[in-house]
This record gives sequence, C-alpha cells and structure tokens, in this order.
Amino acid sequence: MNIQIFGTKKCNDTKKAQRYFKERGIKFQFIDMNEKEISKGEFRSVCQAVGGIGAMINEACKDKDALALVKYIAEDEREEKLLANQQVIKTPIVRNGKQATVGYEPTVWKGWS
Repeated sequence: MNIQIFGTKKCNDTKKAQRYFKERGIKFQFIDMNEKEISKGEFRSVCQAVGGIGAMINEACKDKDALALVKYIAEDEREEKLLANQQVIKTPIVRNGKQATVGYEPTVWKGWS
C-alpha cells in the first residue's frame, strides 16, 4: 500500500486517520495542506475516486464566505475556485493509488489491505 494523507495538523479527523494507520503498522505520507496545497492532478484523481466535486466540499467549513462562493458558483468554474480556496476541502483525503476517500472512513480503508 502507498498511503497518502492530505489534511491539516489541527483537524481531528486527520489525526484519527493517522492514528488508524499507525495502529495497524501501515506506513503513510502526511501532507499538511497548510504548507503544501493539493495539486490539480491529485485533486482530479480524488474527485474521480469519490464521486465528484460535491463530495470534496466541507459543509462544516468555518470560512462561510468561501464555502458559499464554491457551492453556488457555476459548475464549470467550481474546480478552480475550490483549488484557490482549499480551506473548503473536506479532510482528511486519504489516497491509496487510484483509490481515495474524503473524511474519516475506516470501513473503506479496511478493505484496502
């Protein structure tokens, strides 16, 4: 397995995801989205794996202005706005090759091994 966890150090679900893989002795790479944003290619790959951009939006985001901007913009412009306002992306994003999840999804990760 080649696990990548995209998230922030303050996100509780990201911490839980890291703990999940640590407890099972599965190595992973953590990418802090406050230091390095997710690239357009990685973003598209995750979108495809999770069923579209809608699954990537964090409805509980604290930045309500950015959330409204991303949610209510034209569909063809949503990707660019979401990449420009990554604080609206739901975390953690956990990737294993072409497979990916958004949020804390241990039942899905269990099937990856």
